[in-house]
Amino acid sequence: MSAGKPPKRAAGGKDPARSSHPAQAPDVSASAGRSGFRILVVDDEAELRRNLEDLFVEEGYAVATAGSGDEALAALSAEPFALVISDLRMPPPDGLELLRLVREHWPETAFILLTAYATLDTAREALRAGALDYLQKPYKEFEMVMRVGRIYEQGRLQRERDLLTERVAALEEATRFENLVARSAAMEDVFALARKVAASTATVLLRGESGTGKSALARAIHLASPRAAQAFLRINCGALPDALLESELFGHEKGAFTGAVRRKAGLFTVAHGGTLFLDEIGDISPAIQLKLLQVIEEKTFLPVGGVEPLEVDVRLIAATNRSLEEAIEAGDFREDLFYRVNVFPIVIPPLRGRREDIPPLVECFLNKKGVERSRISPGAMEALLRHPLTGNVRELENLLERALIVAGEGPVEESQIAPPTRMPASICPNDLEIPDEGLVLEDLEKRLIEKALEKAEGNKSRAAALLGLTRRTLYSRMERYGIQL
Repeated sequence: MSAGKPPKRAAGGKDPARSSHPAQAPDVSASAGRSGFRILVVDDEAELRRNLEDLFVEEGYAVATAGSGDEALAALSAEPFALVISDLRMPPPDGLELLRLVREHWPETAFILLTAYATLDTAREALRAGALDYLQKPYKEFEMVMRVGRIYEQGRLQRERDLLTERVAALEEATRFENLVARSAAMEDVFALARKVAASTATVLLRGESGTGKSALARAIHLASPRAAQAFLRINCGALPDALLESELFGHEKGAFTGAVRRKAGLFTVAHGGTLFLDEIGDISPAIQLKLLQVIEEKTFLPVGGVEPLEVDVRLIAATNRSLEEAIEAGDFREDLFYRVNVFPIVIPPLRGRREDIPPLVECFLNKKGVERSRISPGAMEALLRHPLTGNVRELENLLERALIVAGEGPVEESQIAPPTRMPASICPNDLEIPDEGLVLEDLEKRLIEKALEKAEGNKSRAAALLGLTRRTLYSRMERYGIQL
């Protein structure tokens, strides 16, 4: 959904930056008026474009024009439109091809097809392809205004229904902290802090081991905030290489690098007015840390390949399972960025330190699976309470899922709770067997890197630690072996 007013060009810019993200519908709410209903007129006849532009501007709509199908696609990629009105016969892509592309990439955009060569077959084809309406040239102005007005009114009513649904959902989710599963005093303290910071715009840093529920708490903070009806976007900063992460966060301009065939809006643009959750922020490279620092301090950033800064209003929540203080000492994390993201730190304790939360978490998991609580025998519950659970809530869910599969239709017994297992810290030469035909050492190294990445769920810092490598060395070897996530 649209996140309030879209981000705009900083001083010196001309056009507002819009996202081409398919889920971002144009704002056609009553409060926006007809100026919030953007129309794109596409025709290779300049006079017809001007006439339609004048007609719709007089009616209060926002209008843009394009002289070809390619120009129309560029405009649609740059900003959302509520309606496209296109001529049928144009140089490729013609009106029907443009209609198909709009339906594929911008399915929420309505489409009216114009033609001076109307036939029944053409009309049927247009409607089958997804056009909302079909008009023959020369059109009558009052008829054109009436049909566009009908589409505008339908969109306005749908938008109002969507907003009402969002507000109801937001009210229901406002009690999300109460619905988060916890019984311990330690987690009650965490929720109390989260409730207090939710109403503010302060940047939050969630700290805790992997699997403790940082993502769930971040979403709960957003849903209890004044931004609840706007976007909540999450990105795992440790799961992407630097170039891709920079593009995902800040977007890129067409031609910024090989393969950048279209302009792409970044998450900061799409999350405008809402919340952006940066998971594993400790894994961001120094170069991207500098750009992130600029966004926090100045509320502006440059897309990759861009020359004009964009202004944004985004609430940041960050999370890490690393010691950022140690990363600062090692020169891997900027101290000035640390102080910007550590405005309101919340530490989530590990599950092994709050075992009273295990029974309600088990019950919550069983409810999600539609499984009766009686399926977990007292012995199985005791086994779960004794388990070290180094993987925290995530490991608890995995243990339960495995146990339910093993138990079949019967109750889960103590013996069916998998005991803690640990891989050896190193592999002795005696444990290795070299086949008679020999092996290729590079193949073995590639397989080990792939296994480490799988175990670390794509987190390169954790994978590097499992292999005893630096993050930079891991990147180098992934590139050498063509390993991609």
